[in-house]
Amino acid sequence: MVLWAAASTKHAGGASGAVKRRGIILCLVALAASGLACSAEAADCKSLPGPGADWQDCNKRQLMLGGSDLKGGNLVDTDFASTDLNGADLTAANLEKATLVRASLAGAKADKANFSRVEGYRGDFSGISAEGALFVSSELQRADFTGARLTGADFEKAELGRANFGKAVVTGTRFSVANLSRADLSGAVFEGPIDFDRAFLFLTRIEGLDLSAAKGLTQDQVDLACGDAATKLPAGLTAPDKWPCPPDDD
Repeated sequence: MVLWAAASTKHAGGASGAVKRRGIILCLVALAASGLACSAEAADCKSLPGPGADWQDCNKRQLMLGGSDLKGGNLVDTDFASTDLNGADLTAANLEKATLVRASLAGAKADKANFSRVEGYRGDFSGISAEGALFVSSELQRADFTGARLTGADFEKAELGRANFGKAVVTGTRFSVANLSRADLSGAVFEGPIDFDRAFLFLTRIEGLDLSAAKGLTQDQVDLACGDAATKLPAGLTAPDKWPCPPDDD
């Protein structure tokens, strides 16, 4: 009886071990299959520029990509630091969380593009057409938007310290909760309201602007900004006795 019990226990243990081994093998096979699936769906970082390009998470630093057609591309988290994208077509492309530090997008087409949460310190966006584009929560300190077409663009919660919007078209642009400290909006062009709801306007240059139709503008914001005798304010707001406008210490 004892021998039979021992044998039975050994047999049961062996069967249990076999089941465990088969389970482990099945798990490994499943993981391998999952890995292959992930690899099949991974971005092709070596692919040439083209409409709908999938460069998500790719390293595209310090490249010459001027004039490239990246319309509708998946450029999420792509690193374009110091890359030349002059005149590129980024229409409706998704650049969320992309790195654009010192990148040049001068003259690019980027209408309806998503630049949310990008890092674009000292990025060159001069002359860009980014109508209806999203720049929500983006880091764009010292970015150059000179002459940009930004009708209907959304800069909500964006960091725009010392950004330059000279001669930019900002009709209907939203700067809600944006940091525009020391940014230069003087010379910007717009017809109709722009939104400054809870924006930080410390020493923001608004000389010569007709802000009579601006939304969300408060007296506290006006008192912090840098206007002049030609600055027009919404009804109920008044210019300070002396605008706090020291020379730019760039």
